[in-house]
Amino acid sequence: MATEALSPSVESFRTQLRGSLIMSSDPAYDTARRVWNGIIDKRPLMIVACAGAADVIATVKFARDSGLPLAVRGGGHSIAGNGTCDGGVVIDFSRMKSVRVDPVARTARAEAGVLWQELDHETQAFGLATTGGTVGDTGIAGLTLGGGFGWLGGKHGLTIDNLLSVDLVLASGELVTVSADQHPDLFWAIRGGSGNFGVVTTFEYRLHPVGPMITGGLVLHPLAAGGDMLRFYRDFSRTVPDEMSTAAALLTGPTGQKVAAMAVAHCGSLEEGARAVRPLKEFGTPVMDVIGPMPYTAQQALFKEGFPPGLLNYWKADFIREFADSYVDRTLAHFERAPSPRSAMLWFSITGAATRVPVTATAYPHRGGIHAGIYSLWTDRAEDQQNIAWAREGWNILQPVSAGGVYVNELGLDESDDRVRGSYGSNYARLATLKAKYDPANLFRLNANIPPAR
Repeated sequence: MATEALSPSVESFRTQLRGSLIMSSDPAYDTARRVWNGIIDKRPLMIVACAGAADVIATVKFARDSGLPLAVRGGGHSIAGNGTCDGGVVIDFSRMKSVRVDPVARTARAEAGVLWQELDHETQAFGLATTGGTVGDTGIAGLTLGGGFGWLGGKHGLTIDNLLSVDLVLASGELVTVSADQHPDLFWAIRGGSGNFGVVTTFEYRLHPVGPMITGGLVLHPLAAGGDMLRFYRDFSRTVPDEMSTAAALLTGPTGQKVAAMAVAHCGSLEEGARAVRPLKEFGTPVMDVIGPMPYTAQQALFKEGFPPGLLNYWKADFIREFADSYVDRTLAHFERAPSPRSAMLWFSITGAATRVPVTATAYPHRGGIHAGIYSLWTDRAEDQQNIAWAREGWNILQPVSAGGVYVNELGLDESDDRVRGSYGSNYARLATLKAKYDPANLFRLNANIPPAR
């Protein structure tokens, strides 16, 4: 639809907003349209910097009635660039940052523009936390709606396992509170169903006593010892207590050398933590060991510098059953060929409480195994082809040990319909039926989309 044809309705829409309406002619537009993944370069018709739920309601109605694509941007961290679009409307939550912590009830209410580092800052003032993202500038909204891995998952489950309620704007424009007691079918669907069912304006989480000091950090080994380290990690990660979450990675270390790493977080007492991490600290001959007592907020920032905004990103991910020896050997050889020093491979083991929730209890279906990610990051567009090819080849290498399915929050730029369906697993049919009930016209389609059942 041409901008000229929309002009009168745009001006009427602008008067309904407390926030800002940013058009392509505005000086702020070029900055406002940028998202975290630098490879995404889209030009929306307008960006609505919402100031509250009323602005979100008005924007949903405007996009729906105008027949315009509608994108929703919380933290803007979507690897596929789902937080923006060409020629449509973007709901931008960057102004909606309110966090209210109730230390007695151990709950927190947070608006959809809050980042994990911001939520942690508020909850840690009371010695509380909930399972959240492992990169601090990730938005709470997208991560929560997709499931939510984090360092507290072994003890307290996924982020969605700690979600108590949301305020949700439906395609109809109605704002509803969704919880176990109110619209329970929607509450099931939003816990893993991504942004398919509406626009969440506020999240309410259950909090737990955590920190402020935990036992965490990482240890780096020479890449030549990577095979032995990954095999050690394979066995060690199967035996950890609920209080401990672990990850392994291949990355470039602070000195510029490629290394193999293990990262850990133990949210129990420091004495228990010291005992639990001892095997990690005693294994091999590390080139760096910074595992020990640290603030929980420092653990949450552990990977932040490795994933700064604005870099070119192409990711592939899957769940694997095991670190088979052949897979370990091929993976190490593949990482040695990484064309960019910023690229990495990471494995995050799903253990403890996160595995004990039935697959059908929430829309999120992947309750076990090891999440494997191949992260290609680079800076020069002239090097797109080789860096994308490297990530794709790494994904092909893991297929013999794939458990099937993918974490919906790490679906990338060119995923097939089968991959999207696989991210919802056996819950897909039920999700499609609910989509037909709540969003039959598929207004909320710029996501890992679930078309309405017919």
